[in-house]
Amino acid sequence: MKTTRYFDSIRLRPDRAVIEERWINRVVSRPEHERMQADGRIRRWGRIPEAGNKWLRVVVLEDGTTVHNAFFDRRFKP
Repeated sequence: MKTTRYFDSIRLRPDRAVIEERWINRVVSRPEHERMQADGRIRRWGRIPEAGNKWLRVVVLEDGTTVHNAFFDRRFKP
């Protein structure tokens, strides 16, 4: 999994450390929802049954594969 320096540092936070890499890969490869940001980054969401059906938002760079951020998005409404 390709990542940015920002992601590598933010991943150390306790609330982010629980997010499994396989969940991130699942959302990147098979998102249930996707939106383009104005800066060219792509927001992808996927529901994670193993985490109580929470929505995981993964932000990837313009290349569509480099992970810049990942977190459980409590405000997301499909």
